[in-house]
Amino acid sequence: MAQKATIYKIELSVSDMDSHYYETHKLTVAKHPSETDERLMVRILAFALNAHEQLELTKGLSTDDEPDIWQKSLSGELELWVALGLPSEKIVRQSCGKANKVIVYCYGGRTAEVWWEKIKNSTTRFDNLRVINFSEKDTNELSKLASRSMKLQVNIQDGDVMVSVDDGIVYVTPVKWKNAA
Repeated sequence: MAQKATIYKIELSVSDMDSHYYETHKLTVAKHPSETDERLMVRILAFALNAHEQLELTKGLSTDDEPDIWQKSLSGELELWVALGLPSEKIVRQSCGKANKVIVYCYGGRTAEVWWEKIKNSTTRFDNLRVINFSEKDTNELSKLASRSMKLQVNIQDGDVMVSVDDGIVYVTPVKWKNAA
């Protein structure tokens, strides 16, 4: 029998001083059986970094043709495609063709660096692609904050991010490897 997803209830308060966005989102997140706490927390952080009233978590690992997070316009156009991890060059190319803006949040230390070295030259033609890396240290610390019921506060200022849950605080510094034109 297949394992079922674990449900996480999250109250996510985002204070983004850079884009002047201040809102609380109540999220129900299904954690796939193969998903780690680290990936779950990166997914929530990616949501916070792109927070918008029409931003949605998708089925993620359960489907190959959807990103982890997306934002559609009221007319159904795919405005934002957010992928986590180290997607193949083919997936990056296809997503850049489907959405107005694509962001890949990669993590994994040396593995992420090797992945980026391998595909970065083939991404130069995509003006709608951003690639952002989180350090292994930051994502490991984030994973320690994970629990089935969380009240997360994410503060963003000058590109730096502070994530807090109860008395635990993690500072994350996203590193831009590729900026959209």
